[in-house]
Amino acid sequence: MSVGSAKVCVVDELVERVDGQDRVLGVVSRRQAIREGWLHRVAVTVCRDDRGRILVHRRSEQLSRFPGLHEVVVGGAVAVGESYEQAAARELAEELGIRVLPRLLFTFLNRSGLSPHRLGVHEAVVPDAVVPSPDEVAWHGWLTEPELGSALLEWRFTPNSHEAFSRYLAFRSAQS
Repeated sequence: MSVGSAKVCVVDELVERVDGQDRVLGVVSRRQAIREGWLHRVAVTVCRDDRGRILVHRRSEQLSRFPGLHEVVVGGAVAVGESYEQAAARELAEELGIRVLPRLLFTFLNRSGLSPHRLGVHEAVVPDAVVPSPDEVAWHGWLTEPELGSALLEWRFTPNSHEAFSRYLAFRSAQS
């Protein structure tokens, strides 16, 4: 469907509703899962370049969820039958135009955002010459950890960005 030159997506994605232990309860629309506050899965990836900088992007204004906000992670809902890793790889291809297999670091019950969800946090080293989809990404840049720390205080970020990134840093710290 299109309105003028803009495309409007009216298809709702199907997701697996899960319980607190991440066991599948059934298949529902993501819209319904959010509206009802049902747990479902979301996969995100912290993208680093070969120098250790972190990819930050601003979401397109035309997106239905958190338009125009910045993000530290790239990702989206895990589709029916997908693993967290498969969903993360698919989202990287859709949003950044890259094919890479991210590494799942951890999952947790995330209560920030539009509704509670199981969040799978991944990490991937990606080329610094990504080609983001203009439908998804309005701007992107590479920041060092100190620069990102300042940006998190000054810019408007999605709730998942704050929660996922603080847990990501704690995970990395515990590994070293």
